[in-house]
Amino acid sequence: MPSLAEIGLYLPGILLSYAALLVGLISPGPALLGLMGVSLEQGRFAGQRFALGIGTGSFSIGLLTLTGLSAVLAAYADAMTAIRIFGGLYLLWMSYRAFRTAFRKAAPADPQGTGNANDGTSPRQISGRGYYFRGLALHLTNPKAILTWIAIISIGFHQGAPLWVGAAIVIGCGMISTSIHLLYATAFSTAPAISIYRRAANWINGVLGVFFAVVGLRLLVNR
Repeated sequence: MPSLAEIGLYLPGILLSYAALLVGLISPGPALLGLMGVSLEQGRFAGQRFALGIGTGSFSIGLLTLTGLSAVLAAYADAMTAIRIFGGLYLLWMSYRAFRTAFRKAAPADPQGTGNANDGTSPRQISGRGYYFRGLALHLTNPKAILTWIAIISIGFHQGAPLWVGAAIVIGCGMISTSIHLLYATAFSTAPAISIYRRAANWINGVLGVFFAVVGLRLLVNR
């Protein structure tokens, strides 16, 4: 059990790590835009499962970083290259899905905003596991998320710091990431948001398709 003096010594770094994560969560990236697309198109149930997948991915990357992922990436450059390739291909797949939705004929509106925005399917009939693993795969193959976590751990967990400091950073940041993404999923699946989406669904999915394609290609091309 850490003493009050020890907590006071390491608390500023822990809080700074939380702040760095919050800044990353606010800035648009593949995870946020992917979550937005799923929540708007498929509804709250799918969006929240997607968000839980992102949160699990965030916690997993944090735990791996704490236990030496950064050292592995520094020693083996091919590891990051493989992550970039997988991440780039996955984003191109998401781009394809977004473009396919953009050019698909819109279905009648669901005034309750609880079902599928395109076919009216109840979210309870959609496999939550599939959306969970899509969110997890997106985050685990996102080099930006990995590099962000390396920075977060570096901010608050210095050489010689006790293990509980790293645990506080990983657990706290994992909970913050999951909570924020669940809030995003809820906000994007509200009736006003879905109403706006239905009026501009093709444009929104087209923009998402372009974004995922550009980021995916950059990951595949850049070394």
